[in-house]
Formats: sequence, structure tokens, C-alpha cells
Amino acid sequence: MQNIGIITSGGDCGGLNGVVKGAALTALSKGMKAWIIPNGYAGLYNLVEIDKLTELTKDRIEAIPVYLAGSEAGNSRVKISKIKDENKYERIKDGLAKHKLDALVISGGDDTGSVVADLAKQGISCVHAPKTMDLDLMTYSVGGDSTINRIAEAVRDLRTTGRTHNRIIVMEVFGRYAGHTAFRGGVAADADAVLIPEIPVDFDVLYRHIIDLFIKRIEDSDVKAGTAMIVVAEGLRDASGNELVDMDSKPDSFGHRKLMGAGKYVVKQLEDRIKADARVKSFMQQTGQFVEGVYEIPEVREIRPSHLMRCGFTSAVDATFGLEAGAAAVELVSRGTYGVTVSSYRSGKIEYMEVDDAIKQRFVDEKDVALYETLGVSFGRVPETPEVTVKNISGVPARVY
Repeated sequence: MQNIGIITSGGDCGGLNGVVKGAALTALSKGMKAWIIPNGYAGLYNLVEIDKLTELTKDRIEAIPVYLAGSEAGNSRVKISKIKDENKYERIKDGLAKHKLDALVISGGDDTGSVVADLAKQGISCVHAPKTMDLDLMTYSVGGDSTINRIAEAVRDLRTTGRTHNRIIVMEVFGRYAGHTAFRGGVAADADAVLIPEIPVDFDVLYRHIIDLFIKRIEDSDVKAGTAMIVVAEGLRDASGNELVDMDSKPDSFGHRKLMGAGKYVVKQLEDRIKADARVKSFMQQTGQFVEGVYEIPEVREIRPSHLMRCGFTSAVDATFGLEAGAAAVELVSRGTYGVTVSSYRSGKIEYMEVDDAIKQRFVDEKDVALYETLGVSFGRVPETPEVTVKNISGVPARVY
């Protein structure tokens, strides 16, 4: 094993530069060389036509800040098996042979992982370093913690605008199939409601929760100011469990169509109920806000920070996990272990799992949702009582008083 190619694929997020740096430095420590294959799987497919790759020498690695999000290697959303070229795998092998690359370290999420499994079955030596800001893989993945922190910061900061203008703020964030980052980021910032794909939304329940809080805060304020904050994952489902998909859009190479806009949908549902609520006019009048024909109901404003939630800086958790995952991936390829996903590298022990198992989607546990419902967060349904079990893991009997 002499030369390692490093690929990052899928969406950008925090921790990817950690993977690149951890893999490259570990390769150097073993007397190997590491090379960037630019632009994800598009670059891999076109490798045979690329004249020269960037070698990750010690000086070049020095120029990659582990604390920055994004990827120095560049990403793309290309599924190799969907390429209309019957010789695509041979073309990739020719490209690897041209640049004398013995194995690949590939970092990405479930779509990327499915390609890793595909490449491994075609005899291409590769290891998967898990990456997804959605946290929906079966193992921790770089990007999740950074995104959760950015969501929490945005919700916290937007509260100042909401309170200044007496607005209800609806912030839409990523999370098409799983709502981990919306869930964790929302509750960490004291959001009043968090709407996730796992819990179909009853908008009547959501509205009662939000309008009661909103009215009380403003009425109780000595300056008649208040806000309510809602975090919604883009994969929101309505009460029937239907995803809000634009069926006129063209699917990408992984079969995903564009979503229609969960935030706007929530705003419309709330506005319709505000207009029909007899309490609202009296509330606006009593708090000195009502101006007939000009300002008769509270504003519900959608905020969609989009890629601001996955760019910028990497959290310490993602930076260190990225370094560990990259290093572990090189350790595995150096030992001839391919077609697997890194799970962890701690205390001198590397744990890994089959890629097909790692990329199975993991969803928010409804038992966790029930806990936060008891703490006052609405998930757009009638709150449920959590089922709680207690387990002593120390082996020492607990004192009972």
C-alpha cells in the first residue's frame, strides 16, 4: 500500500476537513502518500482524464484548517451506478491505475456509502468515513454536532428580531427523512415547537400551543413584547403522513425530488388559523398593536437559513471525530480491510461495520420526543406520556431511602 486517494462526497458540512487531514497525516506516518481526488465521485469517474492530482504533503496539509467546515477535496452528488457508461467501473480502475492509487478513503452519508458498497463489490479497495449533518446513519457521522450548534445559535439570535416585532418565527432547516438536528438544535435553544418528519403534524394542536404562549408572553410583558419560535425540518409531513414534494421537479441521481417548502407551509397553516381566531383582534387591541386595515394580526415570518447551517466553522466534536475517522480509515486500508464504515477510533481500538448496515437510516426515537413534550416543547401532536425504565449500570446496588 503506497498511495491513498481521498474523496469527499454529498453535501458539505463540518468535520470533512478533519477526515481529509486525519487520513493524510496517518498515511504520511506510515510512509504512504495521500492524494486528493477533486469533486467527489465526478472526479473519480473522470480520474483517467486528470493529468495531475494534488499530493497532500506535510506543507499542503498544514494549509487545511481542521476547524473549517466544507471540504478541501470538493464534493459532488453523483451516483456511479447511474452513469450511462457500461464501462464506468473499468474507467474508474484505469484512472486509479494511471495515478497509481492503491485504495480510497471516501467520506459521505448514506448515498455516498451506497456507492462505497457498490465500488467494493466491483473490486475497488475503499473505506467509508461516515459524514452526514442529518445524523441519520447507524453510527455517529461528522457534521451533526456542528449543524446542531448552528441551528441552536440561529434560533437564539432570531428571538431578538421576533421579540422586537412581536412575530412568530418559523425557521426551516435541513432534515428530509430524519429530524435529529432540528430536534436537538431546537430544544437546545428553547424553541417552543419542533416539527420533524417522524411526527406527522396536527396543525390545530400546534396552533393552540403557539398562540397561547405568544399571547401570554406579550400580555405579561411590561413593554408588550414577545415572540414564539418554531423549528421545522424540511421533510415535514402533514397529518396524513405525506411528504411535501414537488412532483414536477426532476429527481437527482439518487432519486430525490425537490421539497416544496415546509417553512412556508407551516406559515400558511398558522396564518389561516390566526385569521379565524376570534381572540386575536381583542388581543391586538388590548396590547396596543391593532391598526385597522394596516396591522390587524401578528406576523408569522419564515426564515430559511439553508446552507448557513452547514457552513462556516466545525465544532470541536466534529473536528476530533473527523480526524479520528480519517485516521481509522487509513489504518483499515493498510491492513487490507475494505468495503466497511468506520464507527469509532478510541483508546487504540478501531470499530467498524458493514457499509450496508451503517447506512440504514436512524430516526428520532419517539420516546425522546415524549420526554421533551413533558418539558413543554410541542411536536405538533397531543403530548404523550413517556415510558420510562430505570437501569443500574454500575453493578453496585443503589441506595433506596
